[in-house]
Amino acid sequence: MKAEFEIDGRDIDLKLLKPLQVRDINLKTNPGFKKILASIKAIGLIEPLAVCKENGSPNYLILDGYLRYIVCQQLEIETVPCLLYSDMQAYSFNKNVNRLSAYQEIRMLRKSLESIDEPTIAQTFGMTTIRHRLAPTLVKSLHAKVVTAFQDDRIGKICAVEFTAVIPERQAEILAEMEKAGDYSPAFCRSLVIQTPMTHRTKKKQHRKIWAQDDERKQDMVSRLEQAEKQHDFYSGLYRQYSTDLMKLIFHVRSLITKPKVEQYLHTHHAELFARFKGIVFENDGQ
Repeated sequence: MKAEFEIDGRDIDLKLLKPLQVRDINLKTNPGFKKILASIKAIGLIEPLAVCKENGSPNYLILDGYLRYIVCQQLEIETVPCLLYSDMQAYSFNKNVNRLSAYQEIRMLRKSLESIDEPTIAQTFGMTTIRHRLAPTLVKSLHAKVVTAFQDDRIGKICAVEFTAVIPERQAEILAEMEKAGDYSPAFCRSLVIQTPMTHRTKKKQHRKIWAQDDERKQDMVSRLEQAEKQHDFYSGLYRQYSTDLMKLIFHVRSLITKPKVEQYLHTHHAELFARFKGIVFENDGQ
């Protein structure tokens, strides 16, 4: 399955790109076009176009990025970075994945500052400043293992900020708990931070936790934590039950398709489906 949805990044000649559908856009008034034009002029094309190979042709079909394509035509850019999908199905499977992680965005913005001033970049993104997006002290406040998780996009920027409320040793413990539970959500991270004793909090963050001195707000936070723990226990139990049911189903299917008459029928009339069944039920046996 993994190979089926593999994505390849490459630079492609603009002349080989072909829109799936030509849209009627007024380039003089379209705000999206103007914003992309200003962005590419200032810092270049950041987000690649999503494309796939056109059958029987050297061309590539544009799945996402029509406005970026038009802007590149206007600016007479010869080659553009693209994400090459094996087909449209692969694009549909991956299109909701965030291609630029929070850590990658920070690195990209810092790299841009080496050659472009901050006001220009901020104006390109329609902001007054990008200071908050640079997170100048964020990574320095994190444990090495947490930094790696941030780089790998296992945790997002919200979680990374939550980690700074506790000392590095506690950060590593929280990350281990998140890995064990398979839950990298900000809510779960925050619940683990809340459970941290004050002795393991960072001093600069302690003054923000005024709720700890408010009995009503404290009780509310404890209730939320208990609810989160109940949900975690529920889904953990559900996962274990599903796993058990799946194993039972595999044994049943294995017993069924190994019966000579059933095996012969499936092999004759549904060879592809039969091969897939065998691949699933005999996977752990090396067959």
